Amino acid sequence: MSIVFKNVSYSGDASEPVYNISMDLPSGSFTILLSDRTDDAGKVTICKLLLGIIKPTSGTILIDGKDASKVPTQKRNAAMVHQEFINYPHLTVYENIASPLRVLKIPKTQIRKAVYDIAKKLRIESCLNRLPNEISGGQQQRTALARALVKDAKLICLYEPLVNLDYKLREELRNELKQLFRSKNTVCVYATAEPNEALQLGSKAILLHKGEILQASDISEIYRNPINLTAAQILSDPPLNIFQGEITSHELVIGEVQRFPKTRILEQLPINNYILAIRPSHVSLVPISDDDLEISMRVNIAEISGSETLIHTVGSNINLLMNLSGVHDYSPDTKIKIYIPSHKLFVFNAAGALVKAPGANL
Repeated sequence: MSIVFKNVSYSGDASEPVYNISMDLPSGSFTILLSDRTDDAGKVTICKLLLGIIKPTSGTILIDGKDASKVPTQKRNAAMVHQEFINYPHLTVYENIASPLRVLKIPKTQIRKAVYDIAKKLRIESCLNRLPNEISGGQQQRTALARALVKDAKLICLYEPLVNLDYKLREELRNELKQLFRSKNTVCVYATAEPNEALQLGSKAILLHKGEILQASDISEIYRNPINLTAAQILSDPPLNIFQGEITSHELVIGEVQRFPKTRILEQLPINNYILAIRPSHVSLVPISDDDLEISMRVNIAEISGSETLIHTVGSNINLLMNLSGVHDYSPDTKIKIYIPSHKLFVFNAAGALVKAPGANL
């Protein structure tokens, strides 16, 4: 199965609007729909359009080159996995997985083989005779995934399928998903608001913002070269550090008060006002390169999370967040110096369009 959206828009009452969506989903493709956490941006709507639950207000959807409006939902051989563990509570895990095959009137011997095969792949063979409320959250989500996969669907939409699981289970299932779909000829669409999840899945991604496609490319390419500030923000967790910078004939002025000689990287920029941004993981407590910008800051709060520490700092007309490996126990109001490598800066114009990405020349 291959699916093509041509200038598809939806503005009905059944879902959030989307505008002029064009995308190509060839057979065997794995595509990530990524948006900001605060804005679904139309991910649900696109899934509903793919499944035939709603129809476009305008534009065309083609399935194997044919107008999808002529293909009923029940004939699309599609499946959906939600973020909630949607299983039939009165049926065993075996019966849950077998249910779509029974609807298709598949012979019992084939159903049994198919159920055991997919249960083995997803490592839930030991759960087959249990009810959903008798197994763990990860096993429940594997059961929902198995039910979607068992009928060999040609299209699978996964809507934030791992969001309700703990960190360890998310890592485990994420790796399993990559392996599962690598060997199938399925069109898989994976909707998420987690940038780190998208990066770890490593595939083609479509960034959505307010119902429109912001950028579409390989996820690593978007990470390195976001088209604008919004795209960079969507792909930054923890949040991107953003501040105003002015390039003069001989210096960089940050926040109107902090002045630095222009480094080799900054000399490439024309005299102008810019929006500068840097990822928290690229900010350091010690000098790391000869183009570092040294800034005096004061610790607001240090958040220790496992093997990492998030340090929120405040300075003269600038607030900066650092994401450091290890445990760094700083008290509030501690004065520190932090270092920003200028070659790691994103540079945007006043409208937010990318001027220069880290490592790129003008």
